[in-house]
Amino acid sequence: MKNILSTLSLLVVFASAMAQESSYWQQHVDYTMDVDMNVEDYNYTGTQKLVYTNNSPDTLNQVFYHLYFNAFQPGSEMDVRSRTIEDPDGRVKDRISKLSDTEMGFLKVNNLMQDGKELNYEVAGTVLEVKLSQPIMPGASTTFDMEFNGQVPVQIRRSGRNNEEGVALSMTQWYPKLAEYDVTGWHADPYIGREFYGVWGDFDVNITIDAAYTLGGTGYLQNPDEIGHGYDDKKMSKKKKKGKLTWHFKAPRVHDFAWAADPEFVHDMIDGENGVKLHFFYKNDPKLAENWKKLQPKTAELLAYYNEHVGPYPYEQYSVIQGGDGGMEYAMCTLITGDRKYGSLVGVTAHEMAHTWFQFLLASNETKNEWMDEGFTTYISTEAMNVIMDEKNPNPQSGNYDSYIRLANSGIEQPQSTNADRYARNAAYGASAYSKGAVFLAQLGYIMGKENLDEMIHKYFHDYKFKHPNPENVIRTAEKVSGMQLDWYLTDWTQTTNTIDYAIKEVKDAGEGKTEITLERKGLMPMPIDLYTVAKDSTQQSYYIPLRMMRAEKPNPFSNIERTVEEDWPWAMPTYTFTIDTPFADLKEIMIDAEQHMADVDRDNNGWSSPK
Repeated sequence: MKNILSTLSLLVVFASAMAQESSYWQQHVDYTMDVDMNVEDYNYTGTQKLVYTNNSPDTLNQVFYHLYFNAFQPGSEMDVRSRTIEDPDGRVKDRISKLSDTEMGFLKVNNLMQDGKELNYEVAGTVLEVKLSQPIMPGASTTFDMEFNGQVPVQIRRSGRNNEEGVALSMTQWYPKLAEYDVTGWHADPYIGREFYGVWGDFDVNITIDAAYTLGGTGYLQNPDEIGHGYDDKKMSKKKKKGKLTWHFKAPRVHDFAWAADPEFVHDMIDGENGVKLHFFYKNDPKLAENWKKLQPKTAELLAYYNEHVGPYPYEQYSVIQGGDGGMEYAMCTLITGDRKYGSLVGVTAHEMAHTWFQFLLASNETKNEWMDEGFTTYISTEAMNVIMDEKNPNPQSGNYDSYIRLANSGIEQPQSTNADRYARNAAYGASAYSKGAVFLAQLGYIMGKENLDEMIHKYFHDYKFKHPNPENVIRTAEKVSGMQLDWYLTDWTQTTNTIDYAIKEVKDAGEGKTEITLERKGLMPMPIDLYTVAKDSTQQSYYIPLRMMRAEKPNPFSNIERTVEEDWPWAMPTYTFTIDTPFADLKEIMIDAEQHMADVDRDNNGWSSPK
């Protein structure tokens, strides 16, 4: 009977796990768009057929679209926020407020139908609110047909025309984009300054533009023989010099579509790992050419690094394009400013390319959990740069730790669970999303061991690619790999501003050849402790103090140093005392976290030296 009950218990647990996995759902959308761009006045017209599948268990009576270009108008939320925040983005400041009618951006919907029936809708800033003619039932699909037109704004933030480096068109967030609906509801967030969240689907896009322009961006070009422009060198001499050409792209399993165009683009292409074609588009400027040529093999190295350390890139092409206002990631491509020193050019490419994994394949909600894409991208791109640029930094994340510690001690920190647009200061957002987000992973390696962290990243990618993972998915994956209980880490690190601060409070002679050490937890956030001692004869030893609520221990990070595992430290106890089998007179140094992989906000009290 006992064996039967055990078997039944296992079946119940297995069934429960399967039910939780099968309960996941995400919406799906297929876009078919035809766009005609006028490069004289930067106005464009378009049609959009959108097939939307409601995979949720809910009946939908309304939908929302993003009209991002409406942000680039005087009086918009982006404009007002930039002029009222204490530390405005230097690229924006008050520039939007000064745009004329011909310089500002807009997206206008001229007609919208659902399955052949006209719909009522209302524009609210950068969001289109749509009342459906008939509800979309669970499991059902519906077709929206739209006619729209837009004007490309003078380049200010990410999107736009005629940026400072002379690139004609950076076409990002340029089309009416259906908002995402997930288990927490609609995400029709206004475009105020930062992040995005989109529906997975397939894109079929025709872009008609002046024949002199070269295009690059999301998707696979379907008609290279008609286009030339470096896609098919044999056809270059037959390319039309006047009139217009239509570029036809298809992009499967993505949640955005971006492109850039310029009549002076140089288009280079090399082969990357696994047959991936790497495209490069940059201005035909002699001062740029050397660095952009040197960038190309490094981009191939970056692709190989991310394939190995995160997971295999699933598409057949990736493009690095000069455009925008710094660097921003998009599906199958990135837009970066190109007039940079070589190291900076590689660095921005490393970061934006890494976003392919941490956002465009692991498509977290950037607005709610911006640290998951910016932080994880910062972590892995920092690791990649240390290798491919041969930086030889024994702790590549040290800069991110330092940045976070400055934030934690600044008095302006807000929890990482803060909406990306709700930070009181841009500086607090940047340090929290990028640096503190990177430290989340690096410090997780301290907690559960670097080998477990590496395995966790691979498993996270394998389990959640082409989905919308959330913070709980990350920490549950870490628990599965490590065998530890880690919810406390996610809670304290991302939902509070609790800090880590441990100190060596007292070291004294315990007699009989022993030394008594008392540690103190001064911060509210708990951590396990790695403590190292160095004797006067240079003998090194390590002592590991597990955190009781972890319910497990990490592997010894240094196999060549003898480690003693001490009793667990319960969080509520502010001090912890233990003895070591080293005479007090023989001790030279004691250090908490000698490698500084724990984000202790006051490292001055982490060490002890014997009296002279």
